[in-house]
Amino acid sequence: MEFAVALAAKGKFTAKPNPVVGCVIVNNNEIVGQGYHQNYGGNHAEINAINSVYKKYKKAKDILKESTLFCTLEPCNHDGKTPPCTNAIIQSGIKNIIIGAIDPNPKVSGTGINKLIQHGLQVQSGVCESLVEDQNKFFFFRHRKKRPFITLKIAASKDGKAFLQNSDERTIITSPEARADVQLIRAEYDSILTGGNTLRKDNPKMNARVEFNVNQPQKILLSTEIHSKKYEFFKNNDVLIFNGKNVSINSIIKKLSASEINSILVEAGPKLVNAFLKTSLVDQVIYFEAPHNLGSHGMPWFDTDNYLELNGFQRSSSSRIGPDKKIIFSKND
Repeated sequence: MEFAVALAAKGKFTAKPNPVVGCVIVNNNEIVGQGYHQNYGGNHAEINAINSVYKKYKKAKDILKESTLFCTLEPCNHDGKTPPCTNAIIQSGIKNIIIGAIDPNPKVSGTGINKLIQHGLQVQSGVCESLVEDQNKFFFFRHRKKRPFITLKIAASKDGKAFLQNSDERTIITSPEARADVQLIRAEYDSILTGGNTLRKDNPKMNARVEFNVNQPQKILLSTEIHSKKYEFFKNNDVLIFNGKNVSINSIIKKLSASEINSILVEAGPKLVNAFLKTSLVDQVIYFEAPHNLGSHGMPWFDTDNYLELNGFQRSSSSRIGPDKKIIFSKND
């Protein structure tokens, strides 16, 4: 199963917003087939693994009948972008199934296992369960909490400032190394949300500029003004736009909870970041701190020192990215 978990990781950036899934087929203690969920909308891991056996062996059907299938996540039992994987497993002749974790999606949860058992297959679940759940943290969170996982990304000077108030130009605070790290962070999320002030002041692209294939995050704009599509934010991606005059953050998150979006990365200025913090919906803060000060002309992120700790967050990790500090704050349960 650990090998199947490792296979699943290969789809981290291209399967989302679907969960990553790996599958291994074993016959007489030998791996005869393997696969993972490679692309959103494409074959699931079980199908790719079964197909790999047919490609490799002339007597694939006979081999499958005597094999055990290891799958990190419960096989689906409903028609979505692809047919149910349970049907393919049953038709393959495989009789023994070992599953990492039960799928939290109510369309699947338990029904895949039940169907396999009803057709005479032996099923075991809960093997490496914590590894599978950690690997699909955002997916499990959304189905259990009924909303996306929300992270705030903050770039601050040493004295806690966001930008220079007396400048019309974008204030670049962190190093190239930290900004490159942000690209990797963006690649992990299903969506990126920003506000109108950030759009006008910084004209950001807010896509994941990485050197590997990635399903780009869905862009979300929360603003009280109508914006020209001339901004970089609108290029090469559809944008969900919410009018901040008419809707609250809570209602926006409620609406997004009905979508397939498992995670939201908020990259915005102090006003919108503080508004999110007041909702109690924020689960994590990624705080980059540069080694220099912006001084009295800088706009502070927060009104008080240790604001995050005073509002229920604790430091869960700290590291250096080039000259900058990267601190992860997690919400206290």
